[in-house]
Amino acid sequence: MAPDQRHLQTEDGKPFFYLGDTAWALFHRLTREEAERYLRDRADKGFNVIQAVALAELRGLDEPNAYGELPLLNRDPATPNEAYFAHVDHVIARANALGLTVGLLPSWGRYWRDGDSQIFTPENARAYGRFLGRRYRDAGIIWILGGDSNVRSANERSIIDAMAKGIAEGDGGRNLVTFHPRGPGLSSAQVGNAPWLDFYMNQSSHAARDLDTGLYVENDLALRPRRPVIDGEPRYEGIPVGFYNRGHDPRLRFDDDDVRQAAWWSVMAGAAGHTYGNNNVWQMWAPGREPAIGANRPWHDAIEDPGARQMGLLRRFMEEHRFHLLEPRQDLILDGPMHGPAKLRAARAADGSRIIVYSPRGEPFTLDLGELEGGMHTQTWFDPRYGAKYPFRTEQSQGIQGFVPPSSGEGEDWVLVLEAETEREGSP
Repeated sequence: MAPDQRHLQTEDGKPFFYLGDTAWALFHRLTREEAERYLRDRADKGFNVIQAVALAELRGLDEPNAYGELPLLNRDPATPNEAYFAHVDHVIARANALGLTVGLLPSWGRYWRDGDSQIFTPENARAYGRFLGRRYRDAGIIWILGGDSNVRSANERSIIDAMAKGIAEGDGGRNLVTFHPRGPGLSSAQVGNAPWLDFYMNQSSHAARDLDTGLYVENDLALRPRRPVIDGEPRYEGIPVGFYNRGHDPRLRFDDDDVRQAAWWSVMAGAAGHTYGNNNVWQMWAPGREPAIGANRPWHDAIEDPGARQMGLLRRFMEEHRFHLLEPRQDLILDGPMHGPAKLRAARAADGSRIIVYSPRGEPFTLDLGELEGGMHTQTWFDPRYGAKYPFRTEQSQGIQGFVPPSSGEGEDWVLVLEAETEREGSP
């Protein structure tokens, strides 16, 4: 965690913009060759975290992996199957070789949650956590507990705490730990008092269009002690809106515009990064498999959906503009439709070198320019769909000014960058 307690950083102190992809069924369903294809694609597109589950959601305990192996002997977490985890070892090693960090979920939630599917107790959860911690101590893992479930009882909490304790015993506490709640939900509300929780993860989920994901981030950044925040499961590209539509009408499925808005709203509100998801990719769906939640395209086609490429553009933009210095500043937006915390989002660099505004549908707005350093600044429109930059003006850094994006309407989002001229001239 970075010293500001709002961002993540590497071991050598470099800012780390978390850009994840949900590949929940990666270990369970793909061959090594297929996994290589997937991982190379995500690395090429700019992702740096792959979120995958050891005990997968879709018949993960009873349906063998691509090599005929089940993860546990006799469905007992205290006796993991070496052959199954040898495949997990291979995939994690290949991810690391491609510059990817694995966000490893030890288990999907149904297996530790009270009920008929439960296989965990505090005792075997600790043993299983210790096994994983030792095995992946040096793999640069980000541990993600929870697995799309909320803690509803003291017994469930004791299982999660025991698993976290086992992981720490195994890896010596050297890897970050978070919790993936059921959506819409907040890890802060579930396990926010846990001493093992290093950063908050929320799930803004798949309920509706136009849900401002930044509101989840604002909630968690206001808590103390402060921790970085990541939306670990927003609306997926290609998933039915609200889960209710199972047809093929694309208007009733989230598209790249929806996932792009979710990402920019969250990051502009101060998140330490973002997680993308695709309905066909998380489950690695292919013909012959039963589709979950309306999956309708093979995963190896869906990895080319435009939202994934646009997430790479987001990461490059944020790194170029030193995201770790940006602070949410809604007060700089003086007017505009649904301005402030609702839709438009603004951020300012702590050193005054730049102001950035995200307009989700090309809505016009007015800004206070007085908080830019230096006498002059450049003004540039950035297209988050294609990554193009359009410089259009150099202006004095004072007073107020109205801005009208190049286009407007559904899917016509724009990012305004105001950059102090001294900062621009001194940039590499």
